[in-house]
Amino acid sequence: MSHILVTGGAGFIGANFVLNWLAQAGADSVVNVDKLTYAGNLKTLASLDGDARHIFSRSDICDRAALDSLLKQYRPRAVLHFAAESHVDRSIHGPADFIETNIVGTFTLLEAVRAYYADLGDAEKAAFRFLHVSTDEVFGSLGPTDPQFTEATAYAPNSPYSASKAASDHLVRAYHHTYGLPVLTTNCSNNYGPYHFPEKLIPLMITNALNGKPLPVYGDGLNVRDWLYVGDHCSAIREVLARGVPGETYNVGGWNEKTNLDVVHTLCDLLDELQPKAAGSYRDQIAFVKDRPGHDRRYAIDAGKLERELGWKPAETFETGLRKTVQWYLSHQSWVEDVISGDYRNWVAKQYAA
Repeated sequence: MSHILVTGGAGFIGANFVLNWLAQAGADSVVNVDKLTYAGNLKTLASLDGDARHIFSRSDICDRAALDSLLKQYRPRAVLHFAAESHVDRSIHGPADFIETNIVGTFTLLEAVRAYYADLGDAEKAAFRFLHVSTDEVFGSLGPTDPQFTEATAYAPNSPYSASKAASDHLVRAYHHTYGLPVLTTNCSNNYGPYHFPEKLIPLMITNALNGKPLPVYGDGLNVRDWLYVGDHCSAIREVLARGVPGETYNVGGWNEKTNLDVVHTLCDLLDELQPKAAGSYRDQIAFVKDRPGHDRRYAIDAGKLERELGWKPAETFETGLRKTVQWYLSHQSWVEDVISGDYRNWVAKQYAA
């Protein structure tokens, strides 16, 4: 039986990918490596309990011995690297974890994979891929009329999070050019969808709205992001893994530039339709709060290369994807309650204190 190894497969995007991958007939088994930090949640993967194709290892990507052992035992044909600390706000308050996981962890993983790759036979080497999942935030901030980020855009990270991801991207590139490791890098825009930990904008707004809490919007609410439904991101990664050119990077976006305030308004309107309040609108709960330090004004992805070269484009519009997302949260409130721990409530209170 062939395997792929996925890091961070209990987090939001990683878990969606694992579920998506194993839903395919004849899919490789998944060796799922996750440290299970606050944002890793095995309950997301509960539907795979008893499925022999899902092999879970609670391991840290900074643990070289654990990585060596897993690679030796399962001999994966590919490694997909999702594991990362990813919340900008947390990186501002505590950057050390981001340096450790995103830079040291990626380096440790690359070293383990480099040693593993060196011992493969010629045919196995030709088929092997290391796919690194990154972010559009490495490119910095755009002005209102600036062209979208392309794969050739210069890096200009502005937060400890984006700087740590930029460093990891550079390491991956270097291991291709120096050691010949067959790497692929994807830089995606803001993901949303099922199983999203409720510290990020969309799940936070849904959770607070349903609990009658304020909907905190930074600054004037006019910061722009491109929004990508997580299921579309998973399909893009499958295409890049299958047909991407080693050494190349591919931007993955949804062609959905929206201001934060537009997103919140659309969410409120969907909730008004799908689960109306006894009186008034969920828009009444919107509360503008002090902007976060160094808040990038606009991100926008040009995903044209991925469409031209690999034929991929998103299946969901922002409207269809967001409706699916809201409906999922409304029907999975028990999942939300399970992940909102006391530590999480303390974090939100600290971050959005007026």
